[in-house]
Amino acid sequence: MIARLSALVATTFLATASVADPLKIETYRGPADVSENPQRIAVFDVAAADTINALGVPIAGTVDGLYVDYLDDVARDATPLGTFWEPDFEGVHALKPDLIIVGSRSSDQLDNMARIAPSIDMTIDQDLVGDAVKRLRDYGRIFGKTDAAAGLEKKLDDRMSQAAQAAAGKGDVLIVMTNGPKISAYGAGGRFGWLHKDLGLPEAAPEISTATHGEAISFEFIRDADPDWLVVVDRLAAIGQPGEAAQATLDNALVQQSKAWKSGQVIYLNAADIYIAGGGVQSMIRTLDDLIAGFSRG
Repeated sequence: MIARLSALVATTFLATASVADPLKIETYRGPADVSENPQRIAVFDVAAADTINALGVPIAGTVDGLYVDYLDDVARDATPLGTFWEPDFEGVHALKPDLIIVGSRSSDQLDNMARIAPSIDMTIDQDLVGDAVKRLRDYGRIFGKTDAAAGLEKKLDDRMSQAAQAAAGKGDVLIVMTNGPKISAYGAGGRFGWLHKDLGLPEAAPEISTATHGEAISFEFIRDADPDWLVVVDRLAAIGQPGEAAQATLDNALVQQSKAWKSGQVIYLNAADIYIAGGGVQSMIRTLDDLIAGFSRG
């Protein structure tokens, strides 16, 4: 009798243990319950795809094209599910995902996706580095990859320190994005502001508005701001559209009068990495590598 009772207790314990409590995850929309180790996931956010891929987790379905070359294998192997703004809902339904992740460009699709399968919005907000690390840790918990997540976080921390050291004492910085012949500048409050806030890069033009999408500027603005360094993002290159490249746009008599141009202290970032996949752990490390290499020349 005792043996039979012990076996029953053990069986009950195992059955109970096999039904794990859902994880409490902090999402862009607030706390959400997520089941551990979802086997089939659909991802509608490049930063999420970046970090999940870095953890070695397969992605069953995603948008038709992720823009960044280091995720070409992910896009090739996953089922194409439309675009960020116009998902293929029938395709998502047919995929039968255990979890759907939206974010940023697809954030508005959360309610529609939630009608098909458990869904979370993992948009990365204005605290890009802080949010990126939170997402990395939570993906590690969701997919049972906490050790891998910790390793990636350390790698990111190391690169942040190396980039800050490479730039220390090298002068002030103006971050600009070209869009063909048009130019915008970004301060500490803009979408690339983490380069100033988290790396300590001094601002050449502190008066730039905090608008997320930057402030339209002229070539005269660059000449008058006279930065020691120009950090450049080419939007057309990021989205694969034809048009005047950043190097050609900035190569004019007014910009040539700046200290940065005269000294050859112009860093052209991989635009897709920082503009399309910003907040993905791989994109951030790649951007930091670009900055380390660029400031090391000065």
